[in-house]
Amino acid sequence: MSISKDKNEHKNDEQNNTESPIVTNSQVTDEQLINWIKSRRSIGNLSIPAPTESQIKAAIDCAVTAPDHKKLQPWRFIVTQGNARHELGRAFLAAAEAQAAQKGETLSEKARQKTYNMPLRAPVIITVVTHMQAHKKVPPFEQMLSAGAAVQNLILALKAQGFSTVWRTGLLCNEPAVKEYFDVSADDYVTAFVYTGSSPCDMPTRKPIDIEPLVRFE
Repeated sequence: MSISKDKNEHKNDEQNNTESPIVTNSQVTDEQLINWIKSRRSIGNLSIPAPTESQIKAAIDCAVTAPDHKKLQPWRFIVTQGNARHELGRAFLAAAEAQAAQKGETLSEKARQKTYNMPLRAPVIITVVTHMQAHKKVPPFEQMLSAGAAVQNLILALKAQGFSTVWRTGLLCNEPAVKEYFDVSADDYVTAFVYTGSSPCDMPTRKPIDIEPLVRFE
């Protein structure tokens, strides 16, 4: 496997991204690729530069290679950026207010502002929603898992282009006001808000995870 870029593309990456792509002008070994995947981290504080439209489409092009039984394509992608993030903030706020009302509560002004500002934590949010279809050989849970696999591919593809991400959901993601905002049907789900952009801080090192208690060979 090799990934190469010309000098102009590499210069553009240096200007627009805070992380380097996987590798340039060299062969990628299996070990390098595995270690690169293991280096993925969720980064919450994101800012500009953000991925361009072409970079986002390249990441989604990778996302849709997720395992997809019977090729149902049970996922959709909505890109929110710029002023549209304020519209999403209003949808979050409406959902939070409705949720509080069901409990006989009222949101404080601080909670209202915090909820409204949630989409402003990154310059771009890629929302992944399900688009499930009735199929006798593909139950809903398989289609949901396919959506999750698409999210992971999306995150890795953004990382490969030099961007940081965090996969968020939260208690509001499938409230009626949020599903209505994204035109998600009652039988479908918002599976991920992929916040993406650049990170001003160094990528923290992941502590090794002991997989022995998690694996069984038979």
